[in-house]
Amino acid sequence: MRAKLLSSFCIIFLGLFLFSCKKETETIDGQDYQTERLTEMLPLQVGKYITYRLDSTVFTQHNSVTEIHSYQEKDVVDAQITDNLGRPSYRVFRFIRDTAGLESWVTAGTYFITPTRSTVEISEDNLRVVSLVTPVRQNITWKGNLYLPMEPYISLYSFSQSNFNDWDFKYNSLNDNIELNGNTIGNVTIVTRVDESSNLPITANTPYASVTYAVDKYAKGIGLVYQELTIWEYQQNLGGSPSTTGFGVKRSMIDHN
Repeated sequence: MRAKLLSSFCIIFLGLFLFSCKKETETIDGQDYQTERLTEMLPLQVGKYITYRLDSTVFTQHNSVTEIHSYQEKDVVDAQITDNLGRPSYRVFRFIRDTAGLESWVTAGTYFITPTRSTVEISEDNLRVVSLVTPVRQNITWKGNLYLPMEPYISLYSFSQSNFNDWDFKYNSLNDNIELNGNTIGNVTIVTRVDESSNLPITANTPYASVTYAVDKYAKGIGLVYQELTIWEYQQNLGGSPSTTGFGVKRSMIDHN
């Protein structure tokens, strides 16, 4: 169940390096713009892998205690296939093991990456997300969760918000440098999916608080190097213990080929 849950939270990753690394031209409102190819941000070919440190936040003991469970996670491009719409796509296998890397890899799910001329779509558990679009330009926004149901996590959590399919994905930073596990990684494109919160910090008198935050960071020539997805809601529960429902997932690259 835990492996399936972790698998469901990742509808994102890796990508494709299919043709050239030249920039292409996009025409917007009658003007031509030079833009990076999506394939430069998401290298993908059969046998390509990225290994992450995975930190999963869960709320236990009747949602009153916060725990962080950590693993290593490995995403491996298995094969080029055709998706259910007849489009060229890639099948990616996911595996997890202990953080020290002493145990054997255990299967943790499968997802699919579908590149088009102007988008990259990630599909998992019948949930489809538009993770990237062209042109790759500062502050470009798009409805990345357009194909999701209003409440994609309803079978696991009861959130008061129900507008997950209305998130505005945004290119927040281009060609950035980030520090990751003691290394500097350059040419990073940062996609902010959502960044909302209310009634923080939580105090003894806070009746309700929430955080909805998601960001992806792609390094040119490597792929997804960092991802964070955090959604939780806090209730004071008068006469009882405070309760928090939701989850958090953080992926940070530790290795790739």
